[in-house]
Amino acid sequence: MATSTTRAPAGEEPPSPTRTTDAPRRRGALLHRLDVKGAPYAFVAPFFVVFAAFSFYPLVYTSWISLHRVELATLDVMEWVALDNYVELWGDERFWNALANTITIGVISTVPQLLMALGLAHLLNYRMRASLFFRVASLVPYATSVAAAALVFTMIFERDFGMINWALGTVGIDPVDWEADKWPAQVAISTIVIWRWTGYNALLYLAAMQAIPADRYEAASLDGASRWKQFTHVTVPGIRSTIVFTIVLSTIGATQLFGEPLIFGQGPNGVTGGADNQYQTLGLLLYEEGWKNYQMGRSATVAWAMFLLLVLVFVVQRLIKRLRSRTS
Repeated sequence: MATSTTRAPAGEEPPSPTRTTDAPRRRGALLHRLDVKGAPYAFVAPFFVVFAAFSFYPLVYTSWISLHRVELATLDVMEWVALDNYVELWGDERFWNALANTITIGVISTVPQLLMALGLAHLLNYRMRASLFFRVASLVPYATSVAAAALVFTMIFERDFGMINWALGTVGIDPVDWEADKWPAQVAISTIVIWRWTGYNALLYLAAMQAIPADRYEAASLDGASRWKQFTHVTVPGIRSTIVFTIVLSTIGATQLFGEPLIFGQGPNGVTGGADNQYQTLGLLLYEEGWKNYQMGRSATVAWAMFLLLVLVFVVQRLIKRLRSRTS
């Protein structure tokens, strides 16, 4: 039986089967390449979009406002003043007072908080009954609203009918005016911060402790190390990076401290930071400039001063880390 074959017209080459199959292969390889190289960028793109909209743009816009004289009632009217707001802030005694209060409250609240969290995590790291209950209970203060916690502690530290002064009176100590005096007020505010964040940091330490290999503790016990030496020579060096992380977090939180001193000072309608600004923080100064004095340009200047302060702390921390690595 004869078979018919199709011939290409004169002057044209017959179609090659390899050419028809190369195009889909190339398209498939291109799509695979885009999928492998482009998928990670597609996954992280939502974060950068949200960051640009809610973090980067407000940061840039705040820096622009800080170079103008702007009032809260007329935000669309800006008067260019260049660095005058920063110069005025540098010479403002309230700024230096708020900076000093922020540092002292930060130290008073951060150091005991992290030490207590470290000890609590060390206890929770041991096998004991109802350990899950104690771990969950340590997060209850963190889950509590800052407004509720501050209101409760305000009543506890109340001068005439507070529980603290009642307890002091039972041992013959005169009542303390926790709000009017500088150091008692800062101690009271620091107590709120310690109560709220100790459990949170303890769980961070606990997670880091559980990642330490058990053979390190076995080797230390075979060498005759006590529980205390195991804690200081094995546990603490093993979670050093987590300790640094919590110090950075606590520093940022102390710089942005706002809710606790605001509610402790009788709320937005009261005096922010005390009658003599004895516990006014940078966050309260920012609030006072923007929403009580209606000077948004100066308020933005305080915000940028807080940001630059955090950058300075980060740079100092990196320099100390480099110096330690060189000496070791």
